[in-house]
Amino acid sequence: MIRTKSSRPGFTLVELLVVIAIIGVLVGLLLPAVQAAREAARRMSCSNNFKQIGIGLHNYHAAFKQMPTQMSGPARIGSWEHETRHDSVMMSNSFLVGLLPFVEQQGLWERISNPDNQAVNGQPPLPTPFPAYGPHHDTDPDGGGKTNAGGRAYVPWLTEIPMFRCPSDPGSGLPAQGRTNYGASMGDAIHKMNSGTIGCNWANSTCNWLYSYGDDQDANSDARAAARGFFVARTEMKFRDIIDGLSNTIACGEIVTDIGDRDVRTNANLQADLSTDRNNWGANIPDLNIWKTMVDLERPRFWSDGVAPNPTSPVIACPGDWRDRYGRGYMWANGGAYNSGVQTIRPPNSACSLAGAGPNAWYAGHLEGVCPPGSRHQGGAHVMMGDGAVVFMTDSVDCGGLDSGVVPVRNQNETLDPTYPRAGSKSPYGLWGALGTRASRETIEEQLNQ
Repeated sequence: MIRTKSSRPGFTLVELLVVIAIIGVLVGLLLPAVQAAREAARRMSCSNNFKQIGIGLHNYHAAFKQMPTQMSGPARIGSWEHETRHDSVMMSNSFLVGLLPFVEQQGLWERISNPDNQAVNGQPPLPTPFPAYGPHHDTDPDGGGKTNAGGRAYVPWLTEIPMFRCPSDPGSGLPAQGRTNYGASMGDAIHKMNSGTIGCNWANSTCNWLYSYGDDQDANSDARAAARGFFVARTEMKFRDIIDGLSNTIACGEIVTDIGDRDVRTNANLQADLSTDRNNWGANIPDLNIWKTMVDLERPRFWSDGVAPNPTSPVIACPGDWRDRYGRGYMWANGGAYNSGVQTIRPPNSACSLAGAGPNAWYAGHLEGVCPPGSRHQGGAHVMMGDGAVVFMTDSVDCGGLDSGVVPVRNQNETLDPTYPRAGSKSPYGLWGALGTRASRETIEEQLNQ
């Protein structure tokens, strides 16, 4: 009997290569979809964080009949020159500190609201505890030769809170303290954005931070009129103060934190003409568009490498290693707008600019300037309205004419340019500015994307 050997069908080399090519094409098509799905999930998580902050804000108001204060805490105790440690937070805590018990951070709040002697890096407890509500956030780790001085040795300020972080933001670790991706809305003005109606009497050698602009009627009027946002520095604010309506006013905005890559959103340029000494402005309205001449044309999100460290450079001119401490969003507990605040002047994801010039302008945490919202999400950033709704605001939002300069406030003793907006006037920054002001009586007709 003759048996024939039957040949089994198999893949040829060409067929195998075709199959591999098809699989490669499918993987190539799926990867962007997977990445987009992951970013969508991160963006949703970011939005949920903001909603939790909004719920906490409303619960705080229900409990205390006011909102947590931006730039709060005890005044200074002792003199600057002779302290053995920073004995006070100097009225510089952000609203996020007061919000802690209402966002499931009661344990951290208990440590902050009581004296605390825990040392960093597992070192033995400090012999003298830090005061209640903490030391100032920005003192030297070694105290500049002073014993245990410094907010950078205070564990609560170094604690990073997951609810205050956007999952899309990769920033972590030193030189930052605990970071934040969410900040208070300070309105559409620069003047007194960090001091509000209370400032420091530098004539007093103890610098006790009890001097009030209320002693100067002109200065007090300026401060109250210029602070047009949902939050006002060092001032108790209530929902009743939001005359334009909670659903029409931005309460908080998203912040992108610095990762040391010369990003225009996180590494502010110093712009001398943003000085809040408005009597020096004259007809020279601060140029809100000058930063565009300083960026890398091939990478417009980054400063040009050819920009030298001078007063108008994007590199903050700080002595020694001080400059590295002042990235955007580096201190969640510090109430300075550069750390935990936003304004509705430039559109989202625009450059930060601070008022200052020269090597003495190192304290970015308290310099006034333009601090837009920003994010690592594509095309915009989240904002939270006063009623708790979270809106994704695109980079192309109507922000009026930035050639109108900044919003100053003038009183009867000042002779500023008559084109400057007066107190209570509508925002010159279009829909974006209108959403940032609480009591300018603008009508919001656009449907916001929630």
